[in-house]
Amino acid sequence: MKEPFPETPQFIYRRRIQFAETDMAGIVHFSQYYKIMEETEHAFFRSLDLTIMHHQEDGSIVGWPRVSASCNFEAPIFFEDDIEVRLAVYRKGVKSVTYNFEFWRDATRLARGTMKTVCCHFAHGEKMKSIEIPPMYRDKIQEDYRTDPA
Repeated sequence: MKEPFPETPQFIYRRRIQFAETDMAGIVHFSQYYKIMEETEHAFFRSLDLTIMHHQEDGSIVGWPRVSASCNFEAPIFFEDDIEVRLAVYRKGVKSVTYNFEFWRDATRLARGTMKTVCCHFAHGEKMKSIEIPPMYRDKIQEDYRTDPA
């Protein structure tokens, strides 16, 4: 069985928490975790020379809407904390990708989240349609195949 999160993540995104991301107590508002997970996903795509919105020659777009997201909070994150968000591709399906995320401040794990996205085609005047992941994405986005040592 695969580990929920590998010891060494596939991608690490570092950032500093901004004042606007916090509540009146100076703690990151829960909604910001989802924004930061998406920001990490975008940075991961850029690291692979990909984009989250690929414009086609016919004016349509290939994009990645979210179909589910969750986050479990373990310790607060504060204004001006320097954090590290670790991303691992947990599952790459025919049309979808599921990511696991961990939020860290130094040696303290702050939160764990998951997000599932589906590859879709968007054409003007038409309903969005899920599609098989195109080769330009499929060839670069790789599942982490590490397994539980037990």
